[in-house]
Amino acid sequence: MRIQLLGSELDALTMEQTVARVDEIIQIGKPVQHVVINANKINLMQKDAELRAIVNRSPLINADGASILMAAKLLGLDVPERVAGIDLMDEVLKLANARKYKVFFFGATEEVVRKVVMASSKKYRDVQIVGHENGYFEDAMSDQIADDIRESQADIVFVAFSSPKKEFWIHEQLERMDVPFVMGVGGSFDVIAGKTKRAPRWMQKTGLEWFYRFIQEPIRMFERYIGGNFIFLGHVLKAKKKAGMKDAYLNDRAGR
Repeated sequence: MRIQLLGSELDALTMEQTVARVDEIIQIGKPVQHVVINANKINLMQKDAELRAIVNRSPLINADGASILMAAKLLGLDVPERVAGIDLMDEVLKLANARKYKVFFFGATEEVVRKVVMASSKKYRDVQIVGHENGYFEDAMSDQIADDIRESQADIVFVAFSSPKKEFWIHEQLERMDVPFVMGVGGSFDVIAGKTKRAPRWMQKTGLEWFYRFIQEPIRMFERYIGGNFIFLGHVLKAKKKAGMKDAYLNDRAGR
């Protein structure tokens, strides 16, 4: 079921339902850009109409952050669970292993993307990895990279850039790549390669994964996770107030 949350479309799906949808998308074969939303993405979308349009046109949009579940609950919306990008990436690799789908990895440094390729091929023996490319390139090379991805005949591409660069790049090159399922995975490559650490399971479950990320790089992440979280909370409270005013108006009309 698709709902609307803070100006973004959102598919209220479990992980299992999402993986089933990914399988359907690959079977159909039409290029699809997958996106996830979290507090930072919502903040960016509030300021950038083009990014908002790209996200909302995606056929599959998941709730990546615990902040999204919190906002949905406060606004009376039902989102069954968090579908974190890095967890979905692993589930999609598991699907590719079972279905013999072809996978291409794109992003991060050359050292990191090579480690991701090695780790993925070791964990999933039947995954067909048809290519990889690091994320350090001139804009003029974009078309050639997209052509290379198309020629690899990949079924799945993981793009490890930060937002909103990955959303814009995938949108621009989606038809040229001609890949059924293209997923932006942000910093997931760095975690898989061991460059950065993921929060312990208990922090993931209690919605504190952002804080673990923040304490690893407090200076670089201050604006996103401290300032950004306050901005996001402001959006939530504004939406809550607006919904309350609407309900009061409807109740008043019904009482007349």
